[in-house]
Amino acid sequence: MKVVVDEDSCCGAGQCVLLAPEVFDQRDEDGIVVLLDSEPGEERHAAVREAAAVCPGAAIEVEEG
Repeated sequence: MKVVVDEDSCCGAGQCVLLAPEVFDQRDEDGIVVLLDSEPGEERHAAVREAAAVCPGAAIEVEEG
């Protein structure tokens, strides 16, 4: 799995951080997503997929394989 984020699409809702704090963080100044791990381990795949699914700005892309 490879994770890509689009900072321009991020609205700072923070759902990704709540679901997968090992993979996502937010900038202090504006809440925009920060990708901590672009290739998370298999134990985090389900949380990353859920974070992408619930992201209101559709700012998270998950590339499988």
